[in-house]
Amino acid sequence: MKRSFTVIAFITILILSACSTMRLSPAATQAPALSYGKGGGAPSLQEAPAAAPAPFLNDAAKSAAQNSVVSTTGETAPSSNRLVIQTAELTIVVKDVNARAAAIQNMATQMGGFVVSANNYQTYASDGTQVPQADVVVRVPADQLEAALTQIKQGTVDVKSETRSGQDVTDQYVDLQSRLTAKQAAEDQLIKIMQNATRTQDVLDVYQQLQQVESDIEVLKGQIKYYEQSAALSAITVHIVAEETVKPLQVGGWKPQGVARDAIQSLIFFWQGFINFLITFFLLVLPVLITIAIPIFLVALLLRWIFRKIWKPKAKAVMQVQENKN
Repeated sequence: MKRSFTVIAFITILILSACSTMRLSPAATQAPALSYGKGGGAPSLQEAPAAAPAPFLNDAAKSAAQNSVVSTTGETAPSSNRLVIQTAELTIVVKDVNARAAAIQNMATQMGGFVVSANNYQTYASDGTQVPQADVVVRVPADQLEAALTQIKQGTVDVKSETRSGQDVTDQYVDLQSRLTAKQAAEDQLIKIMQNATRTQDVLDVYQQLQQVESDIEVLKGQIKYYEQSAALSAITVHIVAEETVKPLQVGGWKPQGVARDAIQSLIFFWQGFINFLITFFLLVLPVLITIAIPIFLVALLLRWIFRKIWKPKAKAVMQVQENKN
């Protein structure tokens, strides 16, 4: 009876697994979860944590796919059926770097998004002075991406670069939903088999399989939720550059251009580096060498004194003894 029950349970699992495979598209494979790459841009393929179930597109995710796509039959599919992850990256030149970085962060919060990262640091202008620079990564609702970009570019001195991209993850999203449905059906069947089991060993065998299926279901739910959130909130990476860094180099009111400008700038950087080296050498390296060399020198003098007072007389005495014998 035990062997027959185990065989029936195994055949049931095989049938459900076959149904799960038939539901997948021809090119479908097990899709790993996504994680955001550097700068909050397009997600990279990594394992994602489990999340709450989300078998259907929410309104925010649907609004993220505004572009129509052409199907294999040549018909245009509705844009609401596509799941597109949109990202943008731009470099702007402003007068006040810190104020603009704070304004971008406040804008993202007011639009219902959030700040992924904000990095403020110091760099050098063409004349060698230190100026602030910042990198800010925010996420805003996909349907407000255009408005957010317009607001970011307002009042800037210049927009040096701007890049927008979109990643259509509809196929992966549909594949995950199909696999989730198949796994949930397998879970229901395993629960029924376990409820009808009469032997303890049969219950344990089915329970182990049920645990694995439930784990797979949670992972699939997390991946589906991750795709939806990535499409619902677009990532914007902003490199904020101070106006001083793009101003032409001036020497006594003269603005050298081209090769002359580059040569003068390189000369200035060379002398800056050389002076910094001298300062570091005399204030740090030289005192360290002196503090190390003095004890070594004293130890050497002590060893020399010991050699002259103790070992040298003994060596002379030995030599005299040998000469007397000869």
